[in-house]
Amino acid sequence: MAQPKEYTGREITVTFAPRLCLHAAECIRGLSEVFDLERRPWISPDDAPADQVAEVVRRCPSGALRYQYVDGTDEEPDRPTLVTTTAVGQLVLRGDLIVRSEEGDSQETRVTLCGCGASENQPYCDHSGRCGTD
Repeated sequence: MAQPKEYTGREITVTFAPRLCLHAAECIRGLSEVFDLERRPWISPDDAPADQVAEVVRRCPSGALRYQYVDGTDEEPDRPTLVTTTAVGQLVLRGDLIVRSEEGDSQETRVTLCGCGASENQPYCDHSGRCGTD
């Protein structure tokens, strides 16, 4: 998987992994002054308090967005791990996760996995099958 792109601010760095993004738009709805698709770069972490940026990043169901404070503090995984299924069959997981794929193991705190088997980005959902139609 390609390396996520980093957007570094004074207090927080936000990373974005486009291959994981499901375009839920939680970031844009939550903090449009930081996440703006019409602007380049589209993520500007200094345009809101770092704690607000972190809170909105945690809303990203796919884990495409992540954060780290400048002091090295990472996002804490949910405990206990929570697994839910969407109405169309995606598996949404939040917790201290290791996801195995053809590209190796990946430490995650939030992911949306394919439930129908049609994703070309297994085990992650890429909206290509029936479970990505919500």
